[in-house]
Amino acid sequence: MPYWRISGFYFFYFASLGALVPYWGLYLQDLEFSPAEIGELIASLQATKIVAPNLWGWIGDRTGKRMRIVRLAGLISPLAFVGVFFGSGYWWMMMVMIAFSFFWNASLPQFEATTLNHLGRDTHRYSQVRVWGSIGFVLVVAALGPLLDRFGTVLVPPVVLGLFAGIWLMSLTVPEKGHPHSHLASGSIMAIIKKPEVIAFLVVCFLMQAGHAPYYAFFSIYLEAHDYSRTAIGVLWALGVGAEVLLFVFMHRILQRVNVRRVLIISLALASVRWLLVAKFVDTAWVMVFAQLLHAATFGSFHAAAIHLVHTYFVGQHQGRGQAFYSSISFGLGGMLGSLYSGYLWSGLGSSFTYGLAAALALVATLIAMRWIRG
Repeated sequence: MPYWRISGFYFFYFASLGALVPYWGLYLQDLEFSPAEIGELIASLQATKIVAPNLWGWIGDRTGKRMRIVRLAGLISPLAFVGVFFGSGYWWMMMVMIAFSFFWNASLPQFEATTLNHLGRDTHRYSQVRVWGSIGFVLVVAALGPLLDRFGTVLVPPVVLGLFAGIWLMSLTVPEKGHPHSHLASGSIMAIIKKPEVIAFLVVCFLMQAGHAPYYAFFSIYLEAHDYSRTAIGVLWALGVGAEVLLFVFMHRILQRVNVRRVLIISLALASVRWLLVAKFVDTAWVMVFAQLLHAATFGSFHAAAIHLVHTYFVGQHQGRGQAFYSSISFGLGGMLGSLYSGYLWSGLGSSFTYGLAAALALVATLIAMRWIRG
């Protein structure tokens, strides 16, 4: 198990998210895009998650060479991202964001499958590797906030580009690892997807990410509008992912003792609480701190439980496409539609209504999980 090499990839991948997720919306706002346009542009990042992971997942499952895909995607995504330095119009930015994200989004599901194959029977220890991604996110988001207060969002693109380069370099160090029992899954992947429990699981993941979309797209803009400095914004983001880091450290023990279904349901219920707090108490700093601490559940424990279930549902040669399908339905379709409704509702019905809707989506997902997902 090449622990540090795999951990290094996660570190750089999620460090790039630490620059993009909290600060890309602010960067687009400084380019004078409207909330609707920001929602559409961020939706384009999520839209490529619908197609790219499934295309590359099919190739990875057919060839068994998942790390080749990760390395190719890791090389092309920074080359495509360079386009942001050569224009700032709406359609140019849309084209560049679609181009780099098509490859950037392709790599993670294939790397997740490779990681789980390296772990073998110790899949409950996934969180001990994945925690380094969260550490990368925390370090970048905390360091970048004060720098943006001083120098502005013009720093965001070069930082992202450097982190993309780090992803590619780390991908070169991780060896290939196929699944030792790929013959166990010779049937159609559609037979798995059509199972009622799997359908319910995918719907739950879709709703959870659609509910998170206003957070990823507009939380920094929301805080800045309520007089939080960019340093404070960075601290709040870092606090949320810091809580996620602590949870990941102990997650393997939790999953050994607590039913994965229960972990999933608790995470969903806490997401509904979190978005209600964000909707109603943005001007109360300690409530925002508490809401950010809930990120440990709404992303950390939920994602760990979801990855565990995907690995259980999609075995053998279907692992790559299973991870890709999970990514495309939740982060792709859910994130895309969530970013779109966020952008359109933000200007029309307001930020509080938008986060209230996010809370409702999480509540519906909780009820579906309680009814249809088994332990």
